[in-house]
Amino acid sequence: MSNPILNEKFAAQEHVLQGEPMTINGTIQITAFLGILLVVAAAFVWTRFAAGYTDLANMLTYGGAIAGFITGLVVAFTRIKFLVPVYAVCEGLFLGGISAIFEAAYPGIVPQAVLGTFAVMFSMLALYRFGIIRCTDKFRSVMFISTAAIAVIYLVDIIGHFFGHSVPIIASASNLGIGFTLVVIVIAALNFIIDFDFIEQGSQRMLPKDYEWYGAFGLMVTLVWLYLEILRLLAKLNDRS
Repeated sequence: MSNPILNEKFAAQEHVLQGEPMTINGTIQITAFLGILLVVAAAFVWTRFAAGYTDLANMLTYGGAIAGFITGLVVAFTRIKFLVPVYAVCEGLFLGGISAIFEAAYPGIVPQAVLGTFAVMFSMLALYRFGIIRCTDKFRSVMFISTAAIAVIYLVDIIGHFFGHSVPIIASASNLGIGFTLVVIVIAALNFIIDFDFIEQGSQRMLPKDYEWYGAFGLMVTLVWLYLEILRLLAKLNDRS
C-alpha cells in the first residue's frame, strides 16, 4: 500500500540549519540502490525455483513477505533509515518467488508486468511534472481514504483465508473482478503523485538528508504494490482468454 510516512507532517518540517539537505538526485540514487537490492534478492529466489529447490524458495518467498511487511511498518512509524535496505531485500525475496510462480502459470507475464509498472510510473511522473495532476490537500485526503479502503478489503481477505473464505472480487477473473483490480491499479498509480510531491517539497524545504531514504522508501512501496496489481490483472486477463 501507499507509504504512510509521506504525509503533510513531514512537509511541514523546518529548513535545515546545518548539514547537507535532502536533494532529488540523492533520492534517485538511493532508489536505484534499493532497486538493485530488490532485483538481486528476487533473482536469487527465482533461480531457486528454477533449480527445483521449491521448499527453500517458498520459505524465502513467504518469509520475505512477512518480514517485508513488518519492516515496512517499522520504517513508516520509526523512520529508521537503516531498515530501508532490509525492506528492499525482503520485498525482493517475495517478488522473486511470486513472479516465478506467475511466470510458470502464465509464460511471459512477468516481463509484461515489469514493463507496465515502469510505463505507469513514468506516465505519472510526466503528469506531475507538467502540472496535470497536482498534489493538493484534497487529493491527499481522497488518496488516503481510497488506499485505506483497499487495505481493509485485503486485510479481510487475508483473515478470511484462515477460515476458508475470501473476498471473491480480488481473485475473480469476472468483469467485476477485473474492474476491481483496474481501480486498485489506478489508486496505486496515483500514489506516485504523493511520492513525487514529497520528494520535491522535501528538497525545496531543505529537509535533513536522511529524508532521501524515506522518499526512496515511498517510491519502492508504491512500485511493489503497483507491480503486484498489474501482475494480478494480467493473470486475470489470461484466465479470460
